[in-house]
Amino acid sequence: MDIYKFIADNMDIIQLATVIALFIFLILVLIIFIKISKMKKRYKIFMQGSDAKSLENVIEEKLDQIEMLEKKIIEIKKEIDKQNEVLLKTYQKCGIKKYDAFKEKGGKLSFALAMLDKEEDGFIINSVHSTREGCYIFIKEIIKGKSFLGLSNEEEEALTMATKTII
Repeated sequence: MDIYKFIADNMDIIQLATVIALFIFLILVLIIFIKISKMKKRYKIFMQGSDAKSLENVIEEKLDQIEMLEKKIIEIKKEIDKQNEVLLKTYQKCGIKKYDAFKEKGGKLSFALAMLDKEEDGFIINSVHSTREGCYIFIKEIIKGKSFLGLSNEEEEALTMATKTII
């Protein structure tokens, strides 16, 4: 078949296809033109009051600020680590047991207070109150949750409360 004859026989179809393709290309060109127009507007807003040199200065300033902030973050992390070390040595666990030491009518004015750090080191203060003789205060050292001195039932309860405290 001769190509010239094929084109001549199908000229209407070829013209229609060309018009459709031209119409599609025209729409695509309009879409691209609209997008370029929007991009130009954004660029003008971005560059408003700035030239390339001043924009470079702004970028350098921002980079300097970022560098300063990174240094500050490192300092803050070091300070937090120091605070965490101090916090580990503070008394974080506590237990208290109030009781009536002498079964008097005075009420439960005696108490045993256990204060422990994270490693369960600390002390127990026992305040024994009597309406006749006043108040006596005893302190016992606690190491790893244990006392080397004998503990009363109330002191044991206070120590148990403190060791069960979750931090």
